[in-house]
Amino acid sequence: MDNRLQRLTHWVRQFPGFEQARAEPVSGDASFRRYFRVHKQGAGSDPFIVMDAPPEHEDCVPFVNIARHWHQQGIAVPDLVQVDLEQGFLLLEDFGDRLMLAELDEQSADRLYGAALRELTLIQQADTGNNPLPPYDAALLDREMALFPDWLLEQYLGMTLSNGERAMLDTAFALLRESALAQPEVTVHRDYHSRNLLIRPGTDRPGVIDFQDAVIGPVTYDAVSLLKDCYIQWPEARLTRWLEFFRQATGELGLHRADRDTFRQWFELMGMQRHLKAAGIFARLAIRDDKTGYLGDVPRTVGYLISASQRQPALRHFHDWLTGTVMPLIERRIAPSPGEEAARR
Repeated sequence: MDNRLQRLTHWVRQFPGFEQARAEPVSGDASFRRYFRVHKQGAGSDPFIVMDAPPEHEDCVPFVNIARHWHQQGIAVPDLVQVDLEQGFLLLEDFGDRLMLAELDEQSADRLYGAALRELTLIQQADTGNNPLPPYDAALLDREMALFPDWLLEQYLGMTLSNGERAMLDTAFALLRESALAQPEVTVHRDYHSRNLLIRPGTDRPGVIDFQDAVIGPVTYDAVSLLKDCYIQWPEARLTRWLEFFRQATGELGLHRADRDTFRQWFELMGMQRHLKAAGIFARLAIRDDKTGYLGDVPRTVGYLISASQRQPALRHFHDWLTGTVMPLIERRIAPSPGEEAARR
């Protein structure tokens, strides 16, 4: 047993009903956080989750502040049972193990995406409380997009970018940044996708996790995370229908006044910014953290960039470069994730 697991087990056993609790591994994620399941004494008792977030690597304060505030506002985030910020241990309500990603198929998709989009409208309306969220400003947008050339192109693919290629990237990034900053602002989860939504028994509302990086930012950002998910892709007709449902719902709430074409343009350009970031993060996880499992999602993620840039006349050179230079290198280095085409049928 590792030292932190020993400390975590000792910590949770101090609470009434958990004196004999055993911490069973559930999962880790792309950060240093780990998750364990514990049970109270007594047959049929409900399980709970313990988060292990080493303080030297993870700051739990944003998670705790947002969880408490969103829970009070009726958003389906886990209830906090016990918190020890000094040690980095949190005892949480257990939403189970049924990730939305694993439950998606042709028959369930409309119901699950409809529920996820409705929950997203609640998040977008959440006020900031006594702990204001940081803005999704130009500096943050630029840092995220820089992950693409820094980690995927140069470090993972071994490319040496010419001055012309860097200038082309700067031009593309400027267009994406300006579009993002021009959108109406709402509360943004920032990682709202099928691996961060849990299907819970007895309710259609998905459980929302991994929200600690929330910001105030563009109205389409979380819709992109969900509908242009890096882990699963859907046919254009379904995506368009879901996006229009979301546009109308958020418009009726007064979150924007965009017509269909304007909202779709925001969505497409916002998606490119997110997919630049995601592709870079997947490469960084492999290189820096030895977490290679995300590499298989890079072809799909860059594929989103290619299809979106094809619709943008101002990004024609960027599109041609992605298609003719970058994607062939990716295809030689990275095999797509298993079952990638399953949801396209």
